[in-house]
Amino acid sequence: MIWLGYGLLGALAGMISGLFGIGGAVVIVPALVILFKYSQHQAQGTSLATLLLPIGLLAAWKYYSAGHVNIKAAAVMAGCFFFGGLLGAVLAERVSGLWLQRAFGVFLMVIAVKMILVK
Repeated sequence: MIWLGYGLLGALAGMISGLFGIGGAVVIVPALVILFKYSQHQAQGTSLATLLLPIGLLAAWKYYSAGHVNIKAAAVMAGCFFFGGLLGAVLAERVSGLWLQRAFGVFLMVIAVKMILVK
């Protein structure tokens, strides 16, 4: 039964990612912590492992077909994301799970407020 939950979470995260262009971690990490009782470190690691495959390929192709993708910008960001992700993982392993969970929550709140108040 838990595998069904993981499948539904993946489908929901994919749908929200395609709809809003957000990383699945915004959905997957909180769901793993709250619903599946993962530690913050486990949730973040599992979310990152979910992204190993080119999961956004079909959604990105749809946006590209509509003329909404800057390939050069995406390539630069992807290359830097590769190494930035490693740096972030190294830093995350050096802090407590509670601190990491709270920092993640604050990050989401700041982004939410900025997006709501943007003109």
